[in-house]
Amino acid sequence: MNLIFRMFFIFMDSFFKPRLPVEYPKNALILRVLPNDIDLNMHMNNGRYLTICDLTRVDMFIRTGLAKTMVKEKWMPIITEHTMTYKKGLNLFQKYEVKMEISDWDDRVFHMIHTFIVDDKIVAEGTSKGLVLSKKEGVISPDEVMKTVSDRLSNMKS
Repeated sequence: MNLIFRMFFIFMDSFFKPRLPVEYPKNALILRVLPNDIDLNMHMNNGRYLTICDLTRVDMFIRTGLAKTMVKEKWMPIITEHTMTYKKGLNLFQKYEVKMEISDWDDRVFHMIHTFIVDDKIVAEGTSKGLVLSKKEGVISPDEVMKTVSDRLSNMKS
């Protein structure tokens, strides 16, 4: 619940940003470490990095058109694996950029890279795997996800 305002801001802001391609999208958010992000060591909590990665995915879902397609198709995005490597901590009120890209996919999952940057230096980097799940059909292949989103966007333009 403590990220509700940040999530709301990302959600609203994403609608006014340029569209992203469905295949190999790349996006970035510029954020600041807030008091509810820090731990007892006075730097951003390791778990918060994962939550921030979730925010980059929300931005990507909206900007590619995947969010509307997921709602229409009753699909759910699921993260199946996530790893992070921490190189340097982020301190209270420090400004940082987090970049996210879908680097590849196979017949089941999308492969993503998340990079946290301060002053052009990588301070943390992670990889994740995610899939799209339908209660009726099970796992939807990334190729089918991208085709459905592309078709939907094409129909909207017609």
